[in-house]
Amino acid sequence: MAGFINRENRVPYYQRLFQDGQRHAVRQWNQTSKSRILLRPYLVLLFGSFAGSMYMMGRLVLGHKTWFGKG
Repeated sequence: MAGFINRENRVPYYQRLFQDGQRHAVRQWNQTSKSRILLRPYLVLLFGSFAGSMYMMGRLVLGHKTWFGKG
């Protein structure tokens, strides 16, 4: 528990980081070093599921009820 009591105050650091990012027109969720690591899987799932939905919607319009083949 001593690590939390005598811990360095990081609020001024992050406050400067986010205020500088706002001046340079960088979105808040893309300002820290971990942002790319956290956003990549999310964006892959988001756009992948959207592309899969659009693909299957097109197949259903054409009368195919499976992902592949004429089934």
